[in-house]
Amino acid sequence: MTFYENALEAEPGLVQRGINDRQSLLRRETEDFLRQYTLDYERRREEHWRRDYSSEEAYLASVEPNRERWLAAVGDFGPPEPEMEPVVEPFAENERFRAEWVTLNLYGRLRARAVIGVPKTGEAPFATVICQHGLGCSPERTFGLADEGQLYHSFARRCLEHGYAVISPMNIIGADQRARYERMCLLLGKTLFGLEIAKIRRLIDYAETRPELDTGRLGMWGISLGGTYTLFTTPLEMRIRAAIITAFFNHRLRKMIVDDPRYSCYLSTGEEHIFVPGWLREFCDRDVVSLICPRPVMSQTGKADGVSWWPWAVEEFEAAREHYERLGVADRIELDLHEGGHEIRVDTGLRFLDRWL
Repeated sequence: MTFYENALEAEPGLVQRGINDRQSLLRRETEDFLRQYTLDYERRREEHWRRDYSSEEAYLASVEPNRERWLAAVGDFGPPEPEMEPVVEPFAENERFRAEWVTLNLYGRLRARAVIGVPKTGEAPFATVICQHGLGCSPERTFGLADEGQLYHSFARRCLEHGYAVISPMNIIGADQRARYERMCLLLGKTLFGLEIAKIRRLIDYAETRPELDTGRLGMWGISLGGTYTLFTTPLEMRIRAAIITAFFNHRLRKMIVDDPRYSCYLSTGEEHIFVPGWLREFCDRDVVSLICPRPVMSQTGKADGVSWWPWAVEEFEAAREHYERLGVADRIELDLHEGGHEIRVDTGLRFLDRWL
C-alpha cells in the first residue's frame, strides 16, 4: 500500500487517507483474528475438559478442576463476615403466605438483601426456591408487582401458593451501574457476578438457620439476567439441587460475538457488565451446564425471544444434554421450548420443581 513517496512532501489529504485506510485494515484484521480465535472453541474444549462418565462420582471428580476455574473466572471474594446479624422487615402478607425483607452482613458495609417468603399452609420445613429477577427489575417483580408487561407471571408468589418457600435476592439492576461496578471488580481480577453470587450463597447460609426452610430441597429459577445468575451460580453452589434457566441459555459463541438480525449480540449492545474474562476459553453454556450435571436442569426458551435465535439455542441445549445421556440420567435435563417470548413459564417450571424437589 503506497500513498506517497515521502510523507514529508505529500499533500495533507493523502496522509490522512493513508492513516484512515491503514486503521480500517488493522481493525478488520483484528476483528477477523479475534472472531476466528474465539470460534475455534472445540480445540480448547479438548484441551480443558477431561470428563469421566463411568459413574456420577467419577464425573464430579473429573470436572472439579473446571469448577475451580469457573469460580476463578467470576471471582472469589472469599469468606463473608462471621456474623450475619439479620434484619427482618415486613414486605407482604395475605391468607396464603407471609414475606419479609431480610438484610444480612456480607463484606464490611456491603449487605445481602432478599425477600424471603413462607407459605401459611402445609407442613414445614418447605422446599425452597431462589427466584431471581432480571436486568432492570427487582424482587417485587417476581411477586407480580410493577410487572406491566406480565413477563414474570408472579412466579415467586405462585411458588409460595404452590407450597414452596421463596428467596428472592436483590441484585444491581441498571446496565450502566453494573458496568461501573464491573470495571471496579475487574481491577481486582474479579467480576460483579462473583460478588453477587457471594450474596446468593450468603442468603442460602441464612436459609439454613430458618427451621421452616428446607435447604436440602433447594432450587433456583431466574429469568433473563436472573437466568444468567442461575446458570452461573448453580455450578458453584452444590446446595442447589435443581435449576431453571429462563430466557438466557444460548449458543454462547454466536450470542457474544456474531452480529445477526435474528437476535441481540452482546458485542453490539454495550452491556459491558456481561463480559466475564475467560468465559469463552472453556465455558460455553453447554459446558457450564456440565458443571450442573448430574443435578436436574431446565431451560425455558421462547421462539419469539430476541435474546436468541431459537434453533441455535436448541442446538446448544442438545449438546448439553449429551452429558446427561452419557451418565444415564437424561431424564434430569429438559428443554421447555415454547412459542412465546422473554417470559417465565410458571406451570412447566412448577411441574419440573415438583418432580425434583
